[in-house]
Amino acid sequence: MASDESTNVEKKLPYNVDARSIEAGEEPLAVPPASNIALSRKLKNRHVAMISIGGVIGTGLFLGTATSLQNGGPIGLLLGYIFIGTICYTTMLTLGEMTAYLPVPGGFIKLAERFVDPAFAFAMGWNYWYGWTLTLPAELSAAATVINFWDHTTNNAVWITMCLVVVVGINILGVGAYGEAEFWFCSIKVLTITGMIILGIIVDLGGGPDHDRIGFRYWKNPGPFVNYHGFTGAKGHFLGTASVATQAAFSYIGTEAVAVAAAEAKNPRRNIPKAIKRVYIRVLLFYIGGVLIIGLLVPSNNPLLDLNSDNASASPFVIAFNTAGIKTLPSIINAAILTSAWSAGSSDLYLASRSLYGLAVSGSAPKLFARTTASGLPYVSVGFCACFALLAYMTLGSSSGVVFTWLSNFSAICGLITWFGIGITYLRFTKGFHAQGFNRSDLPFAPRFQPFAAWWTVCACAFVLLFSGWEVFLKGNWSNATFVTTYFPVMFFPTLYVLAKLVTRVPVIKPEDMDFVSGLDEIEALTYDDPPPKNWMEAFWTWLM
Repeated sequence: MASDESTNVEKKLPYNVDARSIEAGEEPLAVPPASNIALSRKLKNRHVAMISIGGVIGTGLFLGTATSLQNGGPIGLLLGYIFIGTICYTTMLTLGEMTAYLPVPGGFIKLAERFVDPAFAFAMGWNYWYGWTLTLPAELSAAATVINFWDHTTNNAVWITMCLVVVVGINILGVGAYGEAEFWFCSIKVLTITGMIILGIIVDLGGGPDHDRIGFRYWKNPGPFVNYHGFTGAKGHFLGTASVATQAAFSYIGTEAVAVAAAEAKNPRRNIPKAIKRVYIRVLLFYIGGVLIIGLLVPSNNPLLDLNSDNASASPFVIAFNTAGIKTLPSIINAAILTSAWSAGSSDLYLASRSLYGLAVSGSAPKLFARTTASGLPYVSVGFCACFALLAYMTLGSSSGVVFTWLSNFSAICGLITWFGIGITYLRFTKGFHAQGFNRSDLPFAPRFQPFAAWWTVCACAFVLLFSGWEVFLKGNWSNATFVTTYFPVMFFPTLYVLAKLVTRVPVIKPEDMDFVSGLDEIEALTYDDPPPKNWMEAFWTWLM
């Protein structure tokens, strides 16, 4: 009888007590708060919702698509974004299931420590940290490119400094200020991209000042695909489409930010699943819809798409509306894109500092970086990560578009490695979950398509990582900068894992030994049902957010 009772307890999700202690015949132990957290939960539902929808919509979509259209053509651009979009969606389903159950500080890095091994968490953590640390100067260099649309005379150092002050200032004010700033910045971005898509349709149908009905003209001439690097036929089309993947990844990475923010979110077990479910809106409407319109409005052979040139007009949307004869709108759009660079840069610094904080809490970084203020701000991590933004000043010696391309390539590869690691962590998570007799249907968020979604994430990311920089091996096309920014993270990640493995000598955690209970007491104490809406306005706001 005692055996039956212990089995029943074990098969229930251990939300409040340590089920293994009960099985051993011990008194139930109160589970300590996860990692003795000093962070403050100040992110509201609307903050989390807007961060998930538009948090890192930024220069990757508004600016980086110029290079992708130039290399892949309109169909190649669309197919590349659809392909990476499927990986993004399956990654979020995978991450959402684990994070809704365990919204712990350190996010998926801490989950990797629990369900794979500490060495894997170490490699993932540092990869994630330096990926986002270098994304920040990429956004700042992109901001300089955007401002150059108006002013080619002022030194870019002035604009970089101005943007850096805004980004650092938002983060220094704490997570509450960050959440509020992101809410309004994201609102501007969402309204901007939605407005540009609607206006793009109008212009394409001949509703612009020039009344030129473009239709699918540019799909016919210069054509739906680009013969990449002179390769003709299907081979050239495939290579052009493949070249879009890395840039598309830079646009998509950061969707996992909602999992990192879970450690500072109110009512995470309710709010995180709701935020995860909105990812498809971002993928379909903003990214797929956006690149479809770009491919209709701008020919792939337009010289202004070349970000490496000094006369780049920045966003393809700006090029399109300038060509259509809309005089004042391009400046308004560029101003909105500039705020998106501030927003994305703020998110970059937030993610980099919180990942470094998580590494310090886990013992994988010096404890100095775990220091926080009384209000929960990891000020040492924020200050240290902000120092790397100075890399943006490389634009003073090169075109800001060139530097943006270098740093965005590096960041995209780091992001894909993170997604790959999330997929591996989930496969281990679900193996241990079943091995310990828990029922997946009892999880707070149990999406369909698993474990196939996780397998797609792992296999597709591995494929893109392997072929991400293939063009440098073409005869006469070698580039040291492209090779380093593309393949260095791919080689460094396994190097970190092996070195950590040699130092720690900790074996891969067995499924039956995985920890599914630590920290659940604190999480359950933070969980509550939202009050019902009092009127139709509140009901609409609840549905929207």
